[in-house]
Formats: sequence, structure tokens, C-alpha cells
Amino acid sequence: MKARIPQQRIPGMLMRGGSSRGPFFRAEDLPSDPAERNRILTAVLGSPHPLQVDGIGGGHPLTSKAGIVSVSDEEGIDLDFTFAQLTPDSDSVQTTANCGNMLAAVVPFAIESGLLTANDDWTTAVVKSLNTGLLSRITVCTPEALPGGERYVAYSGDVSIAGVPGAGSGIDIRFVDTAGSVADSMIPSGKLVDQITLDSGQTVETTLIDNGQPLVLIRAADLGRTGYETVAELNGDDDLSHQLEDIRLKAGRLMGLGDVTEHSYPKMTLVAAPADGGTICTRSFIPHRVHESIGVLAALTVATAARLNGTVAAAVTPADDADGTAIDGGGTRVLTIEHPSGGFDVALECDSAGNITGAGITRTARLLMSGDFYLHG
Repeated sequence: MKARIPQQRIPGMLMRGGSSRGPFFRAEDLPSDPAERNRILTAVLGSPHPLQVDGIGGGHPLTSKAGIVSVSDEEGIDLDFTFAQLTPDSDSVQTTANCGNMLAAVVPFAIESGLLTANDDWTTAVVKSLNTGLLSRITVCTPEALPGGERYVAYSGDVSIAGVPGAGSGIDIRFVDTAGSVADSMIPSGKLVDQITLDSGQTVETTLIDNGQPLVLIRAADLGRTGYETVAELNGDDDLSHQLEDIRLKAGRLMGLGDVTEHSYPKMTLVAAPADGGTICTRSFIPHRVHESIGVLAALTVATAARLNGTVAAAVTPADDADGTAIDGGGTRVLTIEHPSGGFDVALECDSAGNITGAGITRTARLLMSGDFYLHG
């Protein structure tokens, strides 16, 4: 009789962060060796398999993510966060880019797992994303269960975000110094518009920008599309897919990112004039499937481009909308980035000259499950 080999158990929690979902782990519960850590992550998610049927992944890049959190040793920083992007059809694990949606679940996870103590009605922590060094200040609601009792993370609320059903408690994220998150600078090529010639001989205008996420912005009309197509229509457009990948590979080199064939960046984003009262309309690719909405840091980067005169984004943004809606006495302006599921509000903090000095967004998150993940023995 064959001896039974027990399954390996790894403690963690399944969290939704923004419009993404994945397991979260304390760094101390995972191996320090990246190769062994990645083996565990792919096993937990069930990659590679299109349905990830032997794991908890949802068969989509937005539900093939993971987060690793620890208490930071750096002065002025509370938590360190490593974001891992997996895919259903590959055993690759990428930790070189950021994810603003999963970032929304970091502080709730830290409190739930005992890495951070909530001592007030609102708990704020400074989080460093180890992938790129991005710093953010995240605030979550942590009321008392009973007067004088233990505090808890409030997940219920009246904040709705596109791409997620229902409503939840708002999580405020303020970003610090997002320029050049992966590339060397916000405009890595040094040009607001770069001409890229496709293998077919067609030349298109692009804006290559990284203000939290490396993006390639293209006017949808320049590729013969409206920019208002549905996700299903774009996912079924093989000609467009080949065009975008051709552009992406060439743009990666122009951005100083080298050969990006195996990377999830830069993200490709089609832009068009707003269709529903927003600032600009987008269709974002991650990088080969269409995003049902748009990523947090991608939205921030699009909003930045919309305010920069001379970019392809500014070219399709009505002049009256480029400044956004003034709040907080006018220093902070909100721009609404339209996407297939609705709109994404980005708050850009500007100085008296209109230069962007900071940015913030509001997300929601939720603890879905807590316990052990089991791996084959």
C-alpha cells in the first residue's frame, strides 16, 4: 500500500482588493527563497491551467494575484508589500510591477493577521510596495466592536466602485512620488509623443508614460476603433491584438524596459473622447486581455497624461475637462476616467502652477476567507 503524503499547509487569507482578488500571506509564513515561494504561489492559485481548477484562481488575470505583507524595518514605513501577478495559462510569477487594487487590501490584511494594531476609529499606515519602491499612505475604518472593546476592520459602507457589486467601506489611498515606477522617469523616452512603426508599415502616435504604471497610450481612432467597444468585442479582435502586441514590444524598448515579451507591462490603453460626462474614455489591456474596468495606477497614469498638453490623451480630452473638478479649495482636482464598467475618479493634488504633486483614490476591500491553503504533498 502506497504511503499517504500529507498536504502542505500554508496559513493565509483570501482578500478582495478593489476589483482584484487573491490570497494574502505574511512574509514569515512563506519561504525566503523566491523560487520556492513562487512554487507555492502557483500551487495555491492553480497555475498553469486555464480554469485554475486545482487552486483558488478565477481563470482571469484579475483573480490570479497574490499579496505578501510584513512589518517594515524602515523608519517612517509601517508595512512592506510584495505584489505577485500570476496568469492562468503560465507558471510565471511577476513581482516587478505595482497593483493599486491589491494595495487596498494590505492594511485590512495586516490588521486581520496581527501585523498591525488598530488604535483609533481610523487606522493609517504607510506602505512600501517592494516591487518598485512606491510609497502610499492608506487609511481604513476601524471602529470598536463595543465601547471599550477590540477594534475591527469595517468592510460595510456606502462606497461603490466600478467592477465590484454592492458597496463597502471606503479605503483612502494617497500615493507619494509615483513618477517612474518601473521606467526611469514619468516620460522615459523624453517625448510626449513617440511615433511607432508597426511591422505592417503603419505608423501610430503614442504617449509612453509611467506615473505609477508603465502605459502606452494610443488614440483608438488611429487603429480604426472607436474606443467605445465592449470587452467581448475587443477580446475577439485578433487583428487589434496583434497590432497592440507589436506596438507593446517596440514601446518597451523605447521606454528603457528592454524585451517585455514575458512581462505584464507596459499596459496598452486605447483612449477616446469621453462618452458619459467623464474626462477621457479608455480601454485598457493587461496586457493581452481587456480589463473590465481599469487598474488603479493605470487610471492615475491616464489622468496625468490627460493634464499634460501635447500627449495623445490630452488630444482627446475636452479642454474644459482636463483640469477636472476642483475640491479642497481648488488644490485637489478630480478627473473621471471612463472604462467599460463605468468611471474611476482620480484625485490629483496640484500646486498653484497646476503641476501634479500627489494623487489619491478611494477603493474598497473585503476579507473573503481565512485559514490554511493546502498544497500537494
